[in-house]
Amino acid sequence: MIGLWDTTGNEVVKALAAERRSAGGVASGMALTLIVVVDEKRVRDAEAAATIAAAAHPCRLLVVVRSDVERDRSRLDAEIVVGGRLGPCEAVVMRMYGRLALHAESVVMPLLAPDVPVVTWWHGEPPDEIATDFLGVVADRRITDSAQAPDPIEALRQRARDYAPGDTDLAWTRITPWRTLVAGAFDTTEAQLTEAVVVAPPTDPTAALMRGWLRSRLGIKPRWERTREFPRMREVQLRCANGDELTLTRDDSMAVFRRTGQDDRTLPLVRRPLGDELAEELRRLGSDQVYADALGAFAGLTNLDRRPGRRVHVWKDPATAQRAEAGVTAHATTNSGS
Repeated sequence: MIGLWDTTGNEVVKALAAERRSAGGVASGMALTLIVVVDEKRVRDAEAAATIAAAAHPCRLLVVVRSDVERDRSRLDAEIVVGGRLGPCEAVVMRMYGRLALHAESVVMPLLAPDVPVVTWWHGEPPDEIATDFLGVVADRRITDSAQAPDPIEALRQRARDYAPGDTDLAWTRITPWRTLVAGAFDTTEAQLTEAVVVAPPTDPTAALMRGWLRSRLGIKPRWERTREFPRMREVQLRCANGDELTLTRDDSMAVFRRTGQDDRTLPLVRRPLGDELAEELRRLGSDQVYADALGAFAGLTNLDRRPGRRVHVWKDPATAQRAEAGVTAHATTNSGS
């Protein structure tokens, strides 16, 4: 491991090359570059998840920690690990302070592994418009997590408005086991589905995407039965034209499958670690049309998969925006008091 404090991008590149030579090519055959954008308080969680994902997908891992963009002096601290605590990958953890944090690409771009896809993952609340973050624009695939937003459902709607092929969200990844079990329920029947109900908390983005998936696949509008008794999606109910009812109910790490005229069955429905969810998304480096259809059906938007797959970077200075917002608030307060 090499630690560089108050350093430069050029020094990081040189140190990575030196560490690779001393490690003897531990991370040869990289499949991709994974850029992780994360706040300081979530760094350890992000590193743990990326380590699991890197075991399945050898990669160059670039962790970007942005801090204190209004700091007077820019500073870069970096930690370089090759084949060490972050698994079988080349990893660079970069903490950026001051205005440098707004131009992270100046340090990240020279570190991208050559001739492999780039994936950017925001472990935290992503930008409203990914085009305002160059680390998203440069990526072939972009992974967000609407569950970490203050309003997950509105965040998911924003993901639909801002969608471009190559985008995905971990709320979608979390319903893969649900979708597998629901799809398997139709292996032994040809009856037409006439009604669907999803039982879940009102702020659960996985339930929103489950409804979108059912609507896009089956052409019906599932009803959302909102409940606050459970922390996440509890049940999916399906009713067929022949009168059969199928119900899939979560019970801790299992699911109980009930069907008219049949005995109940218990099936595995384990909540996976974040690293396993990330690894699943890294298996697909192109666009996910099924996700696009489900997201569009939830948000009431069509043809998301026909949008351009590349974005043009739109510069946005969050520090300036914060000062402008503060100025408007102060002006309004002054006027109300006069």
